[in-house]
Amino acid sequence: MAPSSPKDKYFGVWLIFFVLGLGTLLPWNFFMTATMYFTSRLKEPWLVDSSANQTGAAGAGRSHLEAKFNNVMTLCAMLPLLLCTCLNSLLHSFISQRLRVMGSLLVIMVVFIVTAILVKVPLEPLPFFSITMVTVIIINCFGAVLQGSLFGMAGLLPLSYTAPIMSGQGLAGSFAAFSMICAIASGADLQDAAFGYFITACLAICLAILSYILLPKLEFFQFYQETHRNERSDKDNTLKLMNRESKEEALNDQQQNIGMMVIFKKLWLLALSVCFTFTITIGVFPAVTADTRTSLASGGPWEQFFIPVCCFLLFNLCDWGGRSLTAICMWPQKESLLLPVFVGCRLVFIPLFMLCNVHPRVHLPVFIDHDGWFIVIMVAFAFSNGYLASLCMCYGPKTVRPREAETAGSIMAFFLCLGLASGAALSFIIRALV
Repeated sequence: MAPSSPKDKYFGVWLIFFVLGLGTLLPWNFFMTATMYFTSRLKEPWLVDSSANQTGAAGAGRSHLEAKFNNVMTLCAMLPLLLCTCLNSLLHSFISQRLRVMGSLLVIMVVFIVTAILVKVPLEPLPFFSITMVTVIIINCFGAVLQGSLFGMAGLLPLSYTAPIMSGQGLAGSFAAFSMICAIASGADLQDAAFGYFITACLAICLAILSYILLPKLEFFQFYQETHRNERSDKDNTLKLMNRESKEEALNDQQQNIGMMVIFKKLWLLALSVCFTFTITIGVFPAVTADTRTSLASGGPWEQFFIPVCCFLLFNLCDWGGRSLTAICMWPQKESLLLPVFVGCRLVFIPLFMLCNVHPRVHLPVFIDHDGWFIVIMVAFAFSNGYLASLCMCYGPKTVRPREAETAGSIMAFFLCLGLASGAALSFIIRALV
């Protein structure tokens, strides 16, 4: 930080980036943790009675749309996320930051309002499934633009300002899971609970919009924005001066400074590490983990709360803890090979979850059936995801020169989304092998 830079009074900018990070993943997490509501509306009428008569059989009475919901929803989320993140990394110089961020937040809020209204509208399973997937696609398209823009903004600030984004994203999942648990515990009708659940999401997005409106008014943020503009202006002036002396030399220098491939070569290992981290995570969560059954209770309250608590809430709390830890501890260092080694070790979680008490299953036996072991594996899985991904995202923009930081942040966001999309595709294979 430059000696003349102002202080971040009351950690205002840090908190705003935290809220905006919350806003980037909150929409996806609200959809993901509301699977009980969505699948309840996908039941075929002729299967309802059959399901009631076969409660002892895991997976009995599930329609084709129910069985494929988690996989298809994940794919419909991650592929648009990848494509739009790529588009954002290419077009961020042509579309203003304010339009990208504010426009994305407004569209996401409108989609949530429509989703809340649809809770009260009776629809057949297939039209409801189709509309849900379209809303997932829209939310993740604009969520990708929002996320890429946010990491690009953070790249202009000191190293510690990427951490609140990652921490906010971690809280998004915890907040969504806790909201769903409260909705179930309220004893209200599932559709009434879902209506309140989606309205809560709208209020959270409104908070993110208000935070972004406030951000440009803070002196700390203004200082770094102005510094970035001055650096770009100095660079342009230098290029013009060089152009008078040697056009060819100036062109080569410009290409080396702003070329995306040049920047990628400086951070490729970090980019691939964050990609692999999320490939492993989305490969099993929630496609495999959400189908795990408790072995300690059948038909009681614990069975009803097992997945919301031990899968979604536990994952998101530990993931948030891992992301937040990078605010006080950043080890290993970005030059260390230990970081990609730790990332590669997470591959072990795939067979571990496949051998848990997942139902329905066809090929593999159950080796890890006790709830306690599932919880231990989930804690390690979630914490390592949050910590390692946050390290990679923090280190990425600081591996390049300051004027290349925004582009580096966009590249890292692209590879994060590439990992999400790869994991979504991999989840079909992993789930089919169980």
